[in-house]
Amino acid sequence: MTKVGRRSARARVLGAALAVLLGAQAAAGQEVAAAVIRVDYPSLLPISRLDLPTEDLGFAGAELATQDNLTTGQFLGQDYVTQTVAVPPEEAQAAFDRLVAEGTRIVVVQARREELLAFADAAPEGMLLLNARATDEALRSEECRANVLHVAPSDRMMTDALAQFLIWKRWGDWFLIHGSHPEDRALAEAYEASAEKFGARIRETREFADTGGARVADTGHVLVQRQIPVFTQDARRHDVVVAADASDVFAPYLPFQTWDAAPVVGAAGLRPVTWHAAHEAWGATQMQNRFEELAGRPMREEDYLAWLALRVVGESVTRTGSADPQAIRNYALGPDFELAAFKGQPVTFRDWNGQLRQPVLLTDGRITVSVSPQDGFLHEVSPLDTLGLDRPESRCTAFGGGQE
Repeated sequence: MTKVGRRSARARVLGAALAVLLGAQAAAGQEVAAAVIRVDYPSLLPISRLDLPTEDLGFAGAELATQDNLTTGQFLGQDYVTQTVAVPPEEAQAAFDRLVAEGTRIVVVQARREELLAFADAAPEGMLLLNARATDEALRSEECRANVLHVAPSDRMMTDALAQFLIWKRWGDWFLIHGSHPEDRALAEAYEASAEKFGARIRETREFADTGGARVADTGHVLVQRQIPVFTQDARRHDVVVAADASDVFAPYLPFQTWDAAPVVGAAGLRPVTWHAAHEAWGATQMQNRFEELAGRPMREEDYLAWLALRVVGESVTRTGSADPQAIRNYALGPDFELAAFKGQPVTFRDWNGQLRQPVLLTDGRITVSVSPQDGFLHEVSPLDTLGLDRPESRCTAFGGGQE
């Protein structure tokens, strides 16, 4: 290196150190208070005991994010404090109101659409909510709220991610099976939209009715082995079976039990997910190890989304030196924001509806099979915008974008 080069490098190092020092002075003694509210809805036990709920679901991810934020914050005079609240749906609004009364102005919400909208509409001016669960398309469109940023991907982002892979594989003929609950039908509609978007053909659609019977029993596999082949018999020719089962009623029973030999995708088989415990690429192993040391179990999607939401807060506070919720929101929606998310590329927000752009993992439960967006699916802004509603499709106007 020449003397000029050495002086230039030294100047950059000194400049960076000075910026950190000035930031620390500006933010000295600064507290960044946030809360995570998780609404626990009544539900049956999951089909697989491997999916049994844990008391710290989501909260363990929030704890890891708080530790990560403190790692940087200690050099900048910032102290991160995160409160966690778990409530049944009938107590959700009262719990949220208590957080507001206590002065909490940054809240990560792990709840369904109804509770999220109720929180957003009751929030005082200047409050920031980060959606870490609800996947409804309307929340990113006609029902969007300016005080809500969506860290959780939408249904369409997930179905588009899977559709891209299926089209890349040239598996374009689908046999769509959906459940009988409203959320199942909504997911089926997302798959229909993804098929139209990428040129797949839904050859046949069937509904699997939830009769309310026992899903887990000593003879369960015997009944499934007899029932599923009959249910799927005489379907039109197809490359794959696409399961839209948001309610976890039937999809895990489909692989290896269908009448025709075809891979199962969607809610079973090859699944689109935001995170999986088997994911190892792009530094994810280090993330997995830290979480497992903290929680004593593998990281689940709920944990990852809570972690991601609070890291959005931490990154914004670090860059702006401000813990003001509106300053955090404005920076996150701005062109300079990006966050490493252990999925191959930095994640950013869509400034027209508050949705976090992010890659989607495709997993078979053991390994990461692929990651979408797939190569060859192009977009004028970002390949990540090939997943989910694009700007012209969204009817969100709260952010100053979308279409009427």
